[in-house]
Amino acid sequence: MSDSALREGVRALRHGGPGVVLELLSRAYYTYGRRTDGVDVLGRDWDVLVVLDACRADLMSAVEDDHEWLERRGTVESAGATSSEWLTNTFGAASRETLGEVGYVTGNPYSDEYVAHDAFAFVDEVWEYGWDDDLGTVPARPITDRAITAGRERDAERLVVHYMQPHFPSVPRGEGDGVSLERFGRESLSVWEELRYGRRDPADVWAAYVENLEYVLEEVRLLTRNLDAERVAVTADHGNALGERHLYGHVGGASTPELREVPWCVTDATDTGDYRPATDHATDGGEAAADDVAARLEALGYR
Repeated sequence: MSDSALREGVRALRHGGPGVVLELLSRAYYTYGRRTDGVDVLGRDWDVLVVLDACRADLMSAVEDDHEWLERRGTVESAGATSSEWLTNTFGAASRETLGEVGYVTGNPYSDEYVAHDAFAFVDEVWEYGWDDDLGTVPARPITDRAITAGRERDAERLVVHYMQPHFPSVPRGEGDGVSLERFGRESLSVWEELRYGRRDPADVWAAYVENLEYVLEEVRLLTRNLDAERVAVTADHGNALGERHLYGHVGGASTPELREVPWCVTDATDTGDYRPATDHATDGGEAAADDVAARLEALGYR
């Protein structure tokens, strides 16, 4: 069992609650008994790849009727059950020649450890300067703005744009659903722990999840109106378990539909020139220190 899975297990036992033993058994079974490789997204046809962090396939199905501009092309199996796994299995397995044509704009702090920066055409780590302590995450607009700027000004054959939503916290719910780095781990539990221990209604968690997806899809729509690309693909790095199979959140190494089945949608993009992206999204005045990176990952539910 991985270190993160072991830490989660110890945390679950410490807090107690029903089903802890079943959860640990399920983690072991779906980690070691159901291994799969997932799709190589770099081998697929796209000019811009939009990665929605932690977006389940059925979550996209719940909102797709409201977004006719986005054509559903079914689902794919993700290369990982967590962001670190997806980054390792997607970019870590790629040749430098392949990555040399790719620009990467990301809000996910795991890029600090799991991305070979010098292999890419460029890497823009928006989380370093766009983190919002009140929300406990990187909002979508800085990602959109930096991606539009990259599309207009940077020289790369392909562009990957990694939003942090619909990963919790739910931005539309505001500060009450997120925490600052200083408060996290002292005054609150993650949404998955609250769900696991019966402290939050599953229907409310799903509603917040949907709202967060709707929020980020509006940003993706803005992006597609301010880039030129024949083919834009929209997918996810992994999903989330909401109690199915006694699992919660994103469980490293596990292979279940809730964690590994993600959407694959396509559209195109035309730069209308109507939108001028902001040039300054800095909130912390500079690069994040190593302990800040760890704290931000913890605030997002990674342990």
